[in-house]
Amino acid sequence: MKLIFGLGNPGVEYARTRHNAGFMTVDRLAETLSAGGEKKHGKALVRTADAGAGRLLLAKPQSYMNLSGDPLWELMVFYKDGIEDLIVIHDDLDMPLGRLRFKSGGGTGGHKGLKSITARLGSDRYDRLKIGIGRPPAFMATEDYVLQPFSPEEKAILDEVLRTAVKGIGCWLDEGIAVAMNRYNAEDLRPPPPAEEAK
Repeated sequence: MKLIFGLGNPGVEYARTRHNAGFMTVDRLAETLSAGGEKKHGKALVRTADAGAGRLLLAKPQSYMNLSGDPLWELMVFYKDGIEDLIVIHDDLDMPLGRLRFKSGGGTGGHKGLKSITARLGSDRYDRLKIGIGRPPAFMATEDYVLQPFSPEEKAILDEVLRTAVKGIGCWLDEGIAVAMNRYNAEDLRPPPPAEEAK
């Protein structure tokens, strides 16, 4: 069973915040695949779904972000999943909203959820899908920025990002991480800048 693990913080107050881009992607994927009802499994909410590649487990940890490794480990042990069966979906400050990027292994980029997962698995050799959220303005602390909801202007871009992320996950399932990287990492879903007014 392939494990799609989206990062975020539990609770309605965090539901639409930038740090919950992983949760949002899992929810959109569940909707697209007509997944079963959500239920609690240990420290995670899970759904199952069928896809072309077989059975999927869609999971959202219910610990806070910096403890994400524990619920992931519980699921992997219970379902006997290997690291090759896993993809982790998370927000990324180093890319603007409108960009997404598949990645195989590597560092955590300071992301506390990834730090917890890498430490708990004892390996960084797992696949990821990074959802760009952009950098905060100079006057705002990063911790405040990631816990703010997307603005109305950003939501239209986010919707296109989530739609593309679902397609990308399908590619990862059917064709593997290398094809997904080649096909989707160059995508730029931001609207074009407005044309300069005629002088």
